[in-house]
Amino acid sequence: MPDLALVMLGAGSSSRFNQRVKKQWLRIEETPLWLYATQNLQQLFPFKQIIVTTTPDEHFYAGKFSDTITFVEGGATRQESLANALLHVNTPYVLVSDIARPCIDQAMLVRILAEMENNDIVVPYLPVVDTVVYEDATINRDHVKLIQTPQLSRTEMLRKALQTSSLYTDDSSAIKAMGGKVAYVLGNPEAKKLTCKEDSATIPCLKAPSSTPFVGQGFDVHAFEEGKVMMLGGVKVHPTTGFKAHSDGDVAIHALIDALLGAAGAGDIGELFPDNDQRYKDIDSKFLLKEVCSFLAKVGFEIVHCDITVMAEFPRLSAFKDKIRFTLANIMAISPIHVNVKATTTEKLGFVGRCEGVAVSATATLKYYDWTNV
Repeated sequence: MPDLALVMLGAGSSSRFNQRVKKQWLRIEETPLWLYATQNLQQLFPFKQIIVTTTPDEHFYAGKFSDTITFVEGGATRQESLANALLHVNTPYVLVSDIARPCIDQAMLVRILAEMENNDIVVPYLPVVDTVVYEDATINRDHVKLIQTPQLSRTEMLRKALQTSSLYTDDSSAIKAMGGKVAYVLGNPEAKKLTCKEDSATIPCLKAPSSTPFVGQGFDVHAFEEGKVMMLGGVKVHPTTGFKAHSDGDVAIHALIDALLGAAGAGDIGELFPDNDQRYKDIDSKFLLKEVCSFLAKVGFEIVHCDITVMAEFPRLSAFKDKIRFTLANIMAISPIHVNVKATTTEKLGFVGRCEGVAVSATATLKYYDWTNV
């Protein structure tokens, strides 16, 4: 077996997919598309390395799915992302594919591997069966090829080919431009690229997401601090006694964020918004919740329900519970009936009972976004 690395490109913006979820994170049953496509190729060949490019804001989350894949932050273009990935490749050959091609089969890969020794790059293609018109002139369709991935390159040749200011939409164009030897092999119509939502109906290996619900828990406490406004659940509940915190100290939103992240398996609030980062000094916690909700939507989740219990002797919260519910529901874009807020005391026990601060526990339920029903 040749020493071969696999690079999966998944750092695109997914703008043409035009859905609330990025196509990289469509769940195929339980598995995100980028991992599904990677595992599909992984079972076809024993790669020495597997490298996946991600967007910077999703890099930390992708890494939670595997400790055997090398995750690399992508760039502004496909070419830049690939160049970043190649910095980590230490094999003489590299197979480069797009996470948006999840249905590559063994026969197609065998055809590619068979041509690797005598060429700088091997490229799968589909022949054109329809009449082709270019700038009002009919051209010979036998001279036209529809290029696919994966493409197999000599690693050093591909590195050199990408050291240019010219932009190429695939690897073979870059290698051909520097005089490299290109071999074309027959691709597979089923190895279609998922670009628009409509494409999903014609890609046979894609299955609907699982309906499994996911529940997370969050808990947070903050001590009181005089001379600050108290924000709780996004609502101003006291004008002069607030919370000691790096942010505005909204303990209810912080517990809710941890519950949401817990349900998604995405760590905790401190990983996303560290309390030693000056960007979050005195920040409105509603902004942090909006950021988390946006992240959850991009990586394929919907918020189903949340339940919050505020433990406080002071202040009394009965007049604020509904306003908190409606405020949080609006941020999370769910019905207010799916946000429950409870307030209780600790019967004078503990730091809460001594009126030193407030504690909040929260649970949240998520489900996968069902892209098949849109």
